[in-house]
Amino acid sequence: MDIEVVMPAIGAGTTEGKILQWLKQSGDTVKVGDILAEIETDKAVIELEAVDNGVLDRIHVEAGDTAVPVGDVIATLMAQPRAEAQAERQAERQVERNAVEPTPVAQAAAALSATGGAAAAPSHRLFASPSARRLARLMGVDLQALTGSGPNGRIVRVDIEHAAQDRAAPTAKPATSSDTAVATPAHAGRLTPHTSMRATIARRLVQSKQQIPHFYLAVDCRMDSMLAARESLNRNAQVGPDPIRYSLNDLLLLAVSRAVARVPEINAQWTDEGVLRLEQIDLSIAVSLDTGLITPILRDAGRKGLHDIATQVRQLTEQARGGRLRPEQYEGGSLTVSNLGMHGVRSFAAIINPPQAAILAVGAVTRQPVVDGDTLAIGHVMSLTLSADHRVVDGAVGARFLKEVRHFLEHPIELIL
Repeated sequence: MDIEVVMPAIGAGTTEGKILQWLKQSGDTVKVGDILAEIETDKAVIELEAVDNGVLDRIHVEAGDTAVPVGDVIATLMAQPRAEAQAERQAERQVERNAVEPTPVAQAAAALSATGGAAAAPSHRLFASPSARRLARLMGVDLQALTGSGPNGRIVRVDIEHAAQDRAAPTAKPATSSDTAVATPAHAGRLTPHTSMRATIARRLVQSKQQIPHFYLAVDCRMDSMLAARESLNRNAQVGPDPIRYSLNDLLLLAVSRAVARVPEINAQWTDEGVLRLEQIDLSIAVSLDTGLITPILRDAGRKGLHDIATQVRQLTEQARGGRLRPEQYEGGSLTVSNLGMHGVRSFAAIINPPQAAILAVGAVTRQPVVDGDTLAIGHVMSLTLSADHRVVDGAVGARFLKEVRHFLEHPIELIL
């Protein structure tokens, strides 16, 4: 009996997906757990795993085609008994053909014997990580021309990046198959079709800005004590059994989670029936990808210490950039933290990620003139800007929340007591 492979339902609200590439081809043997294809939804790129053994008999939807509704058949597997029987019949026919004509191997051996030269190397399967394949498509790098530096010659992201750097030259970038040449009276350029993720981000941002009454609050935080505390923590952490370097973002997330616990009114969402007060503090962390933005969630952050936060944030960021997040790792969340400080941005106002009611935008730590008592000094200052849904969060609530975040950042000893 043949086995139908269908477009999976990946997370709540997902209605369709697009096949980016097939990692198995017709005729390939498939085992449970093998990756059949990469699928792009409006939220992420995921790997489609085989749940049955067999042989990939037919691919119904080619890579790059339009989005396919959830539940539609995209490929067919031959069940193991039938596949084995077909393989036996093919082997018998090959034996019969070999009896009347030389096989390619025999021909190659004869040619090698006659010329004394080396025969061409047989073709081999290309091994590359899913993230490397996506990056190669985006940067126009030919995987066939690369030698992988990963285990067993596997091509990884760094190989793509090096190839792109080596290829860099002052020549125009050639058009890819997904690009379309466009021209206007003013200028010419290349039109790259939207990915499902980019189109969804655009739709949700327009919806958020049009339907959610945003208001904005900003504060400046003195970061001298926090910077000193971080330096001390990292110095002591290197001698422990589980060394780790804490980033300023790790400490910021800890401060935000403690501030939400003190001002629980901000941990809420608007619904048509009423305001939903959330019991658990799930912080969404904005992570930039080549294809857009995704917000993996630090679950139950209010109950986590600094070490757990730092460890899990690194894992989530790595999974997000490798396209390995599961739906439950990025769906939901009660408040988003978006940090552009590492890019040198001093301050910005972010757009709320619905159905959440607030997003905290974090700027860079900069040296600025500050007033200490009656004297003027140079201090380290960081700007925080809260964007809040005025249907859920009143101005006073937002102000109290920012006050608590600033308090923890300026008195870091209270975060670890």
